[in-house]
Amino acid sequence: MTGTPIPRAHDGVPVADITERLMAEFGAVVPLSEISAAVVRALRDLAGVPVGALPELVERLARQVLREAGGEG
Repeated sequence: MTGTPIPRAHDGVPVADITERLMAEFGAVVPLSEISAAVVRALRDLAGVPVGALPELVERLARQVLREAGGEG
């Protein structure tokens, strides 16, 4: 794989773990680059949310974005 590596975590959010779970769910129809971009966008969009809620909300938002984009999930 080329490009920027997926960080393991960002501000306590397990980015790599979230990306891996979404790859298992959407990987057959959505490339890793799009899944990882959805996770990063969700993390950015949720800036300011209480830290304890952030991991779950990032995963939920990224999943919804991928579903709306045509991923099966």
